[in-house]
Amino acid sequence: MLVLLGILAVFSFIFYLYGRFNDEKLCQLPPEAKSFSPERFTPELVCKAAQRFSESPVTVNNVLPPKTGRLYIVVGGAGFLGGWIVIQLLQRGEDPRRIRILDIRPPTRPDLKTGDAQKVAFFQVDISDQKAVSDAFQAPWPTSQNGTVPDSEEITVFHTAANIRFYERHIALLPRSSKVNCDGTRNVIDAARSIGVTALIYTSSGSISVRRSRFWLWPWETQPQYFVQVLNDDDNLIPKRHDDFFSNYAASKVLGERTVRAADKSSSGGKLLRTGCIRPGNGVFGPGGDILCGAYLVRKHNPTWVGHTLQSFVYVENCALSHLCYEQRLIELERGSTYPDIGGQAFTITDTGPPVTFGDVHVALNTLDSETVFPTFSTTAMLLVSQIIEALYLSRIFLLQSSSFFNRVIARLIPNITGDIVNLQPPLFALTSVHLIFDDSRARLPPSQGGLGYNGPFTSLTGLCKTADEYFKAGRNGEERSQAGGISFGFGLIRASRGVDKMQKKVNEQLHVETVDVLN
Repeated sequence: MLVLLGILAVFSFIFYLYGRFNDEKLCQLPPEAKSFSPERFTPELVCKAAQRFSESPVTVNNVLPPKTGRLYIVVGGAGFLGGWIVIQLLQRGEDPRRIRILDIRPPTRPDLKTGDAQKVAFFQVDISDQKAVSDAFQAPWPTSQNGTVPDSEEITVFHTAANIRFYERHIALLPRSSKVNCDGTRNVIDAARSIGVTALIYTSSGSISVRRSRFWLWPWETQPQYFVQVLNDDDNLIPKRHDDFFSNYAASKVLGERTVRAADKSSSGGKLLRTGCIRPGNGVFGPGGDILCGAYLVRKHNPTWVGHTLQSFVYVENCALSHLCYEQRLIELERGSTYPDIGGQAFTITDTGPPVTFGDVHVALNTLDSETVFPTFSTTAMLLVSQIIEALYLSRIFLLQSSSFFNRVIARLIPNITGDIVNLQPPLFALTSVHLIFDDSRARLPPSQGGLGYNGPFTSLTGLCKTADEYFKAGRNGEERSQAGGISFGFGLIRASRGVDKMQKKVNEQLHVETVDVLN
């Protein structure tokens, strides 16, 4: 027994030493990444930014494309990004009766349930259901005679709905993501063609170009492969093999994007359908139910091991604006513009200014709300925990699918991984433990040079100030969706799990479908 205890002690000590050295390699900000953003946030800098925002709030009103008077269908419009697209359409003067939301659950956001937004029609739809999508697209419009759409009416579709199962990477589970992200997207395109839609903008993801890294390093390795990734619109950067994508989410979003881009210039009810895709840089955040920075404020206690990681964030109003910019470019092409034809393309977008580290975000939110804290954990230890959780998660799934009664009995002995702890699996590291710098210079070019003319007015710091400000105005109450993001390790885990489970139960009962985290 003493010998066994001695051996265990030796192995524990070796793993401890390995973990310390591995953490040093994983928790560095290499010079090639730091050169993009050499300055870090300080409490003083954050306080000054918050004061400036309080005295002179930043808005998108002055940079919104003009009102078009078209009909609009926003797929995923009850959610986070889709909801902001609806808000911006209303801000620029579009008639709420000429806007339609399709989503898996009704709006819960206060800004979508008050004012003109409450006049927007809502259709509860699972986009993986082809007939349901078609029926919602073809439903009568209140502003037209007999509910039919005259041939002179032009229709735009914004498709933001997605199944964000970023924690799964096994190819056998890909259908869980592609059911919505690819098949659902195909249903949206088919329904759009059936009613003569002429512009369709799809929310893709910058993460489709992120390459999976290995974080268990050999003693002679100094950093993971692909530790610093500079990404832009180049399709050649997209992985060719499934195992090179960071997760099934990215692999399925690529399929959805390709489907949308292939539909450009196709026939649509006797007209021509023009399409385009927006690839938000990693980390879309802001008020209205994000699963990143807003989720930090909701949870309060946020275990972290990625403070050093530098990434390009995207404030949600900037992201929504980019969709409207792309629509405007497609409308101009439809009207005979001589600018370069950018239909069927994909544009990366991010915030104005340099990328930030997660540590910068932590400093900002802790300065703005001292109750929001970020205890630091060992990256290597959390990586080990994540692989244990993944092993349990996959074992239970595959054993439950087995034809063997004995295997199914064993599966029920394995704990069911639910709540936000399900996020703690290896793909989380492949996305958040590498430095991701997104280049959106092409999107910022003027239309005459083949760009979108995108110029988001929010820096990431200004976006964080507004996120906190809106959180305080809401009485420190966050959207249910925010409770599903990140990791809490029991610090608010019960509350978060209950919120997520309540949402899942509600969707299951109302639509009789599997809840697949259709988060927009």
